[in-house]
Amino acid sequence: MDEEIENDPILGYAALPGIADEMLDARGEIKPVWQNLIDHLSRLSEGDLHERFARADRYLRDAGVFYRTYGGPGASGTGERNWPLSHIPVLIDGREWETVSRGLQQRADLLEAMIADIYGENRLVQEGFLPPQLIAANPEFLRPLVGVKPVGGHYLHFCSFEIGRGPDGNWWVLADRTQAPSGAGFALENRVATTRSFSDIYGETHVHRLASFFGAFRDALQSRKQYPDDRIAVLSPGPANETYFEHAYIARYLGFMLLEGEDLTVVNNRVMVRTVAGLKPVGVLWRRLDASYADPLELDQNSHIGTPAMVQALRSGSLTLVNALGSGILETRALLAFAPTICRHLLGEDPILPSIATWWCGQQSEREHVAKNIERMVIGPAYSRLPFFDDNSQSVLGSSLRETAKETVGDWLASEGAKLVGQEVVTLSTTPAWVDGKLTPRPMSLRVFAARTENGWEIMPGGFARIGSGDDVAAIAMQSGGAAADVWIVSDKPVSKSTLLPPEESFTRTMPGSLPSRAADNLYWLGRYIERAEGALRILRAWHLRYAESANPDAPLLADVTLYLKSIDMDMAKAVPAPLLANINSAIYSASNIRDRFSPDGWLALTDLAKTTKRFHEAAQPGDDAAHASTILLRKLAGFAGLVHENMYRFTGWRFLSIGRHLERALHMTRLLAHLSGPDAPDGALDMLLEIGDSVMTHRRRYNVNTARLTVNDLLALDPLNPRSILFQLNEIRNEVEKLPNAFVNGQMSPFYREAMRLHSGLAVMTPETMNEDVYRRLENDLEKLSDILGQTYFS
Repeated sequence: MDEEIENDPILGYAALPGIADEMLDARGEIKPVWQNLIDHLSRLSEGDLHERFARADRYLRDAGVFYRTYGGPGASGTGERNWPLSHIPVLIDGREWETVSRGLQQRADLLEAMIADIYGENRLVQEGFLPPQLIAANPEFLRPLVGVKPVGGHYLHFCSFEIGRGPDGNWWVLADRTQAPSGAGFALENRVATTRSFSDIYGETHVHRLASFFGAFRDALQSRKQYPDDRIAVLSPGPANETYFEHAYIARYLGFMLLEGEDLTVVNNRVMVRTVAGLKPVGVLWRRLDASYADPLELDQNSHIGTPAMVQALRSGSLTLVNALGSGILETRALLAFAPTICRHLLGEDPILPSIATWWCGQQSEREHVAKNIERMVIGPAYSRLPFFDDNSQSVLGSSLRETAKETVGDWLASEGAKLVGQEVVTLSTTPAWVDGKLTPRPMSLRVFAARTENGWEIMPGGFARIGSGDDVAAIAMQSGGAAADVWIVSDKPVSKSTLLPPEESFTRTMPGSLPSRAADNLYWLGRYIERAEGALRILRAWHLRYAESANPDAPLLADVTLYLKSIDMDMAKAVPAPLLANINSAIYSASNIRDRFSPDGWLALTDLAKTTKRFHEAAQPGDDAAHASTILLRKLAGFAGLVHENMYRFTGWRFLSIGRHLERALHMTRLLAHLSGPDAPDGALDMLLEIGDSVMTHRRRYNVNTARLTVNDLLALDPLNPRSILFQLNEIRNEVEKLPNAFVNGQMSPFYREAMRLHSGLAVMTPETMNEDVYRRLENDLEKLSDILGQTYFS
């Protein structure tokens, strides 16, 4: 009994004085909704829990879930932080959640009515419900959008809300997010990871699933298409954005394209995506970048991530944006103080959920209090701060023109919520977190999502909680070291196990030719960088094996190969050179631009390759050590190639990746043969060529003579069956080109197809005797030209 008490995770857990707790009621007793989870935890040893938590962390690492950080104390620049999961979920009773859901549905309706008025009749200002300065001087008020009614009549389709529980036990709305709400994808990943830890508990706890929420929203977006050939896409600022992983994850999860502004163009007032098959129409964009950046022609002319004339496409009614441009004005913090009166005026109802600004107003009337402080609250060149923002705060009113600042309002409200508001204090409730082997109360806020569906607003049955890293609520923000937890909405009866799979055996195949040109470009260069790294590794391994035998880097063959390595920018200052690591990092960068099209296994293989290469770069010594390191790296590269060959669907993107690999391998072998197969090559050069080309055994079987220049030319340049030969690469390129979109235009070969055919035919009629350095140099130039033609044909 004593041992059980000692291992009891609840032992010593108590609510902080004057602060509500999610697990304990006012009497300090465990709430019924938590009892099942706590009973299970109490039966597990600390080792068992550690193993369960490790499973969740391993899943997140393998899936590549990350959160981009921007500087911080003692740091500079940006970096990727592993997703900081707080392993203990937050449990909320389903009956209580019904009230929260009704309150947020009402709030979403209110926000819709407010923005429709702001960009429409403007009666709220005319009738005195809003001060004109609050709108007219607001940087998020986009004048080009005034009078532009969205297709379908709705400005808002997807919102999120920061909510927190106050000391009285009631939920408060801390902030509204309408610009480009983030976090829904992370909520999904939190759920998957947490169920890895508590699959047994989760299955019997009657937790509401999340899939139905996303399915309903996906169907709603599908219904917004005006033409059958319209595409639906997620519009992202790009890989540098802090939540880019989520953009890719959501796009992949829902089956949408992931696009950036440069992928799009406007033709005849319709937004089109540049694909390898030409321009294709886009009818619905789920926008994840700030509105000001969307159109440099009519909004922020300094934007490099937008699409010129997008506003004109909206005016023409050909495009649905989720959410409408200009909706960021609803995030203006000062609007919260007017919301109750406007709610009663527009909806004829009192707010179900109060907002923090309503409470902040205290005994003063809303209009009087806000009018007195309006200059400090919202008017100013830098989104003037609320009166209770301290001088060191980086938070701003409304949405910033930078994606990072867009997140800071909620971060501030979560982390600074216990600071002075007027003359009073707002505190957030605490929730259990696993700290140093026991449950410890940590401050918490929730991010909850609302999606417009065919049946009105649907609230995600959950969301994700942001958990403070210490007692100080200032550490709750993700950028400040806070963590995220799954949120379980628990029913008192079994819940339906929803899924995104269709209820019946029906399907619709995606239309061909919808690969964006930018994605094809990145896939092509991914193939080239991977093959470039492999080619360099094969040369390095051969060099170090011979150095291990002679220990003389000035030996003729080693010195000659060193010169060749320098000619391809492979600095030999390190046994495993830095340019090799740069090639692998370039491959990772190309893959990061197409995360929606790249498998988690492939991403894991690439990142593991980069880590191993960096380790060898720092520690490997010339000779046997470096040769062994090269062999390990070649095996890892072969593993990645196997994933691509065995698992990657043979869609258009796979063809561009394959063309990149074959073209780079052809260039690699062409340059090597030009340098090492001539009559002046040092002794041992031909044997090294065969070794680099992985063709030593084949040469022994096929030729009854010792290694000679003609046999090497025949096997490594002209043999159509050798997967390392130049002719083999050109044959593979020709086969792939035949299957690319627009390989034939009006019955004629495309320029790229014609050039690929010319190169293949020209090499196929050559003999070993005719292959010399001049021929190889011309072939090298022709291969480079072929790459340029590919880019002009499909990537521009």
